[in-house]
Amino acid sequence: MKLPSLLNGILIGVLAVLFLVGVTVLASQIFGKGGGVGWGTSQGKVGVVEIKGIISDSRTTLKQLDDFGDDPSIKAIVLRINSPGGAVGPSQEILREVEKIRRKKKVVASLGTLAASGAYYIACGADLIMADRGTATGSIGVIMEFTNVEGLTKKVGLDFFTLKSGRYKDIGSPFRPMTPEEKEYMQNLLDNIYQQFLSDVARNRKIPLEKLRPLAEGRIYTGEQAKEIGLVDVFGNPEDAIEKAGRLGGIRGKVEAVYPPKEGSLLRYLLGNDTEETLSNLTAFAYPQPAFLPTWFK
Repeated sequence: MKLPSLLNGILIGVLAVLFLVGVTVLASQIFGKGGGVGWGTSQGKVGVVEIKGIISDSRTTLKQLDDFGDDPSIKAIVLRINSPGGAVGPSQEILREVEKIRRKKKVVASLGTLAASGAYYIACGADLIMADRGTATGSIGVIMEFTNVEGLTKKVGLDFFTLKSGRYKDIGSPFRPMTPEEKEYMQNLLDNIYQQFLSDVARNRKIPLEKLRPLAEGRIYTGEQAKEIGLVDVFGNPEDAIEKAGRLGGIRGKVEAVYPPKEGSLLRYLLGNDTEETLSNLTAFAYPQPAFLPTWFK
């Protein structure tokens, strides 16, 4: 009977095909697909984290950065920033995460139309900052705004009183003027936060404090001006930033950009991402931050 020999031949043939398929798949993983197959080429991915609108919460951005930082297929990260700034706490939290990730992966900040105040604070933690010539950036400073409606309440016949257990507990109340002592206290608080801002920018950008201080008085710069004074490194668009990050991350072949999955919301599904972001920003402008929440913004 020749049947066993025929079956053995088929089995050997199948094994040979599987072996060739395995070698092909392994080679494509090692040498890259679409980036050129051959020795000395490699394909890799660049994670893109978008920071848009008012910075009021760091959780989503921190998770995205952490996920990309732990993913071995992601060789570098691009921070695509288009924001006027925001609250101090979230901005500092994101900067610290960028600094941690930078120890193991290259980070490039790509500045869009606007990357000012707290947004620039985050960008300064990157290995390289890329902007357009017309980008509005800088605005290194801290602001805290108060409203006094005492005169208005008296006109309409309203009277307010406050019970408190600490002398500064109702500081910034809109129903009474701030005392000189309270103004001094709040100014000292802002000066301390401003010094933190200055120190972090000086350390990350390697600019001496005495040189940075006169540049950091809340001034807004164009990308071209910012490059002249050392706040920006090079000019380029988002695609340039992704390509540059890939090269800094050791990718020699094709660079693939990877974006985090979008979190679903009813507003996003009904109106789209851009409309949701616009409405969120309008809401943020309509309701100012509480007095005890200083912002790197404006």
